[in-house]
Amino acid sequence: MPLSRFSPDNYSDLLEQKQQHLQQLLAPFYTGDLCVFASATEHFRMRAEFKFWHDGNTEAYYAMFAQGQPDLPVRIDHFPIAHQRINALMPPLREAIVQSSVLKERLFQVEFLTGLSGDSLVTLVYHKALDEQWQTAAKTLEQQLNTQIVGRSRKQKIILSRDYIEETLQINGKPYHYHQAEGSFTQPNAKINQCMISWVQQTVGNNPQTDFLELYCGNGNFTIPLAQHFRQVLATEISKTSVASAQLNLTRNAVDNCKIIRLSSEEFTQALNGERSFRRLQQQDVDLESYNFSTVLVDPPRAGLDEGTLALLSRFDQIVYVSCNPNTLVDNLKTLEKTHQVESAALFDQFPYTDHIEAGIFLKKRVLL
Repeated sequence: MPLSRFSPDNYSDLLEQKQQHLQQLLAPFYTGDLCVFASATEHFRMRAEFKFWHDGNTEAYYAMFAQGQPDLPVRIDHFPIAHQRINALMPPLREAIVQSSVLKERLFQVEFLTGLSGDSLVTLVYHKALDEQWQTAAKTLEQQLNTQIVGRSRKQKIILSRDYIEETLQINGKPYHYHQAEGSFTQPNAKINQCMISWVQQTVGNNPQTDFLELYCGNGNFTIPLAQHFRQVLATEISKTSVASAQLNLTRNAVDNCKIIRLSSEEFTQALNGERSFRRLQQQDVDLESYNFSTVLVDPPRAGLDEGTLALLSRFDQIVYVSCNPNTLVDNLKTLEKTHQVESAALFDQFPYTDHIEAGIFLKKRVLL
């Protein structure tokens, strides 16, 4: 997000424009009230990534670039959209790097990850191999700043203490604990993420006699709070890192009615249709015929859902569709509306001051007369 678009005084107007746009897109499918969840106007982003720009032999600083202008760095000393912990780390980290030739040499990118818990992690990315001298200097810096530091270069990753943060989200008055790994996807706006999970929980209701399927489950962000609403839960994810985090998160939150399988949505559809068998299902002792699925949640990438997954969704009584791209959501709704109708919709402002819209849609199967 260009800082030139950062305008807290105009936030309400910008959010209103998003609301109107989403309502227009959804109008062919839904004309009811839209639940709107506004973001904080500052310090809402839990991740930040900067280039580390070397200006001569002595000066170096965090930088961002306007689109199409990779040679014109904009110096960043303060980043008001990022969490307070990131802003607190930025100055002393830069100063320490500038003063250390070992840490500064060929450093080209700095990534920050933090949580509402206050835990934080910094990734330093280099165009050089990282040796013991670097590890010694980075370990000292890690202790000075009370943060985790990870070093990366080509085909190399050095973990000094740990490569994850511990996050705690409050959902409808209950804490949930998450392992969030460096380099893996996590929701960038943690407070809006809490709103998203809460909305989904309240929307699906309690279904103790039926089972829940989640595709694209990530680290279990939705899976874990929703598990208590169903008899059994089966969740799929293709990323090995996210699956590992999800497994840890099940244990940390004492969820014992859920299994996480590393399958893509296309592969799971093939398995459920009996077209292919997968050893990964057998290894987890998953018998698909034992499930009585009533509800499915999808949180797909920007490209939306493929035709096979859309056909799979048509079998479910309830569909929760969380979308980061309203245009592909609308394309998918043209198919889903043949079997389901939209019962409620929400706008989650994950990305203030940008054109990006995060939407939630709840659909129920049509009753055929």
